[in-house]
Amino acid sequence: MDVNIKEITGVWDLGYSLDKHTLHSTPTGYNDFGYMQFDTVRPEAGEALFQLKYRSDYSQIPLIAQQLYDSFGGIFSTVSLIIPMPPSKARTRQPVTEIAREFARLKGVPCYENLLVKTYATAPMKDIPTREEKVSALMGAFTIYDVLCSGQHDVLIVDDLFDTGSSLEAATNVLRNYSKIGRVFVTTVTRKR
Repeated sequence: MDVNIKEITGVWDLGYSLDKHTLHSTPTGYNDFGYMQFDTVRPEAGEALFQLKYRSDYSQIPLIAQQLYDSFGGIFSTVSLIIPMPPSKARTRQPVTEIAREFARLKGVPCYENLLVKTYATAPMKDIPTREEKVSALMGAFTIYDVLCSGQHDVLIVDDLFDTGSSLEAATNVLRNYSKIGRVFVTTVTRKR
């Protein structure tokens, strides 16, 4: 997979994204239901994520996870566990969770799906006006379950898309309040900017 890695900055200790979500999108006209259609060009990572999330092509999971491992496995060498970003939309199979599981398997560390949990639904982030209000709404929606043995653990949060960073910021802030967490790293498959 050809990628264009970029560091993503925030309240976490270090973060990276594989590539842009889209390269460009051209309107092609309205469909029969009155919705504008687009011809969208995506980089390889963006296309793989699109196929996984919106076309249920689960064969993309090992490809994405392998690229995350190849690109960031060495950078996040102190990580002792991986956490998938809690999903905002209920699905039978959660793409981010499955990517995180496979990345953890490749890295040889556990994937904790029940450590950071979203306990209630929030308003769509696009409907919340400011970044600060988004972070505040999300922090209240996350909870930590004390499932780790004693000690300090460096963790890696895996997410699909980096936009404003509000979800990752809220998750990082909640994790920093858990005494068994050391450094918090983040990685995403794609980014909007």
